[in-house]
Amino acid sequence: MIDAMPLPDAPQRRVAEARRRVHRLARLMDSFIRLPGGYRIGIDGLIGLLPVAGDIAAAGVSFYIISQTARAGVPASVRRRMVLNVILDTLVGSFPLFGDLFDFAFKANLRNARLMDAYLDRSTPG
Repeated sequence: MIDAMPLPDAPQRRVAEARRRVHRLARLMDSFIRLPGGYRIGIDGLIGLLPVAGDIAAAGVSFYIISQTARAGVPASVRRRMVLNVILDTLVGSFPLFGDLFDFAFKANLRNARLMDAYLDRSTPG
């Protein structure tokens, strides 16, 4: 008989799955493409080049990421900070040229993933 490794209980599994989704989407949105010189950009900055619709689409994905942090158990106080990051990214990103450069540099989704990790790492026993 083969000894099976115990599966984590449902809440731990839900947190791990949400955490993976947040990191996967944050990387896709903010650092998926490597440029010469090692600088990384994501599709957030690229779709943000489309006036209005691009910024709205990017904000939608960012708010989905925040919803996943709620699923992982991140409290409202931390999620409010995440919302502020997305609002700042969306508002400044809506300005032509400067906003597009800001979109490539600010990386709100990676910031929010780090906020989630900081909270979960602090609150997880062991």
